[in-house]
Amino acid sequence: MGDFNLALLIVAIVVCVLVFVFNLYLLVNYQHPDDKNQAYFPKFVVVLGLSVSAISILMLPADVANRQACQHAIYNGACNLTLPMKDLWLFIYIVDAVLVFFVIPFAMFYYEGDQDKSVGKRIKSALIWVVTTAIVCGLVLGILYGVIGKVDFTVRHLSSSTMAFPSTFQFSNGQPCVNSGARQCSAYDASPSSETTWTMRSTFPEYVVALATIVGSVLFSIFGGVGIACLPLGLIFSFVRRPKAVITRSQYIKEATELGKKARELKKAADALHQEERSGSKGRKWRKNMKAVEKELLLLEEDVNALEEMYPQGEKAEATWALTVLGYLAKLILGVFGLVVSIAWIAHIVIYLLIDPPLSPFLNEVFIKLDDIWGLLGTAAFAFFCFYLLLAVIAGAMMLGLRLVFITIHPMKWGGTLMNSFLFNVALILLCSISVIQFCSTAFAYYAQATAAQEIFGHTLQSLRGIKYLYKYNIFQIAFVALAGLTFVYYAAFGWRRRKPSGRFQLSS
Repeated sequence: MGDFNLALLIVAIVVCVLVFVFNLYLLVNYQHPDDKNQAYFPKFVVVLGLSVSAISILMLPADVANRQACQHAIYNGACNLTLPMKDLWLFIYIVDAVLVFFVIPFAMFYYEGDQDKSVGKRIKSALIWVVTTAIVCGLVLGILYGVIGKVDFTVRHLSSSTMAFPSTFQFSNGQPCVNSGARQCSAYDASPSSETTWTMRSTFPEYVVALATIVGSVLFSIFGGVGIACLPLGLIFSFVRRPKAVITRSQYIKEATELGKKARELKKAADALHQEERSGSKGRKWRKNMKAVEKELLLLEEDVNALEEMYPQGEKAEATWALTVLGYLAKLILGVFGLVVSIAWIAHIVIYLLIDPPLSPFLNEVFIKLDDIWGLLGTAAFAFFCFYLLLAVIAGAMMLGLRLVFITIHPMKWGGTLMNSFLFNVALILLCSISVIQFCSTAFAYYAQATAAQEIFGHTLQSLRGIKYLYKYNIFQIAFVALAGLTFVYYAAFGWRRRKPSGRFQLSS
């Protein structure tokens, strides 16, 4: 079959099936009991969105492997039987954008609609919101594409006169084609003034991907920068703040009584907000109070779990305490491993991206050497580093959601995750996955050279009018590293402190 890599195609199909099955497993085990045997459309969107995000990240290693299938071709264009990676990239990211901006919002509006309304009215209400969003997005995209949807490539015009090829001219190591001697063509010494700008209009799918990447890069720089530090440090300091011993029964009763009072206060506040919602007064104050109640409920649940850990009950109390100790040891091990990965990421960004010229290929060389040991080892390590960035985004969103009022928190809990939280996190993962791929294709340009991803996310994206300067001056990378550094400092100063239960809760007036 020529250069066509049949094994790559088989692996791609098998991986897609495994990704779908794994995401279905996550949905079944993370879903809330209230959503069982219902909300099938949001569940389908969740599985589809998670699968698209995972496949999009795995496509970059596949793109690298696809390039290897053409290693015997004189040039990439001479290899026509490999996977059409550029078309696949554009397809997967158009699907990504449609899910993020249209399908997931529709599913969320439908799911969060008033349960007292009929199905038809809930669908109509969700469609109104989605159609309005589609019209606004369509107008913005059309105007931007028509006005500045062009690519400016900096090129150098080279020209040289022709002359007869002498019979005594020979090529060898001692006589290169181009040197400082007489055989050097005049175009080789072109002046800097020969540089010019070659302008062409980008394709509309590429422009959609570019704008989605910009939106995702803003979120990725904020949440990812914070998360890459708080993900490992949160686990480590969770071990530091662990309960050191089992408390007495009197202490347990005292703490449980205080938590019971807090629970009754929150229930009273939730009932008041529900009454306001039914009366139709859902203004800014109502939304602020609702977010505050949600965060207090999450913190209350954490306090209850911590209290149960400090006073295990039942016939297997000793075994439960032993499992608690082992759990915190596992958090410490995972935290230390994650800290190594986070430091490696930040060091690689500084060494390879922020310093010009790069001091070292660093992780690029690591992946290449791992590939030399075993064909898929470097690819697996590469995929892990990309997936780690997505985990950092979720961790960063959780941390900022707990501390900033204007960010809505959507926690993922085993056996207790509602579909709206699922949909929110899937949208965040999908939006940031585009930026993760662009970030990885830039950070690992040496390892992923001559791939279709580099053509889209490298040459085209970094040459678009109005956008190229964000990448030319490494704005997103600098913001990522700066926020990671601030988060490290924050955890070093305050991470070891045990959080005290909050006092009496009151709605803001």
